[in-house]
Amino acid sequence: QVQLVESGGGLGQAGGSPRLSCTVSGRTISNLDMGWYRQNPGTEREVVAGITWNGGTTAYEDSVKGRFTISRDNAKNTMYLQMNSLKPEDTAIYYCNGRGRPPYWGRGTQVTVSS
Repeated sequence: QVQLVESGGGLGQAGGSPRLSCTVSGRTISNLDMGWYRQNPGTEREVVAGITWNGGTTAYEDSVKGRFTISRDNAKNTMYLQMNSLKPEDTAIYYCNGRGRPPYWGRGTQVTVSS
């Protein structure tokens, strides 16, 4: 059974720099494109960032460009999201996604940013 477990969320202040982690068990991520999504109650889940299987290509949602960095360590079967210059509007539940068929999802980690 494939499991994705997010960690690193919590309550922080605007301007903070937490790092989220997504550790995968049950399969290797070395051939799996992955991404981070976020969602607030009553809204659709939106993609935040994506990364190809080897880390060679990354992409970001416009509002996080220049502030967030997605990365991965295939040897550790882990993906990361470095979040810098946090803003209150970054508050959301952040989900780890593995782009398999069907896609894999973690349960999410709450990030709350106070002004």
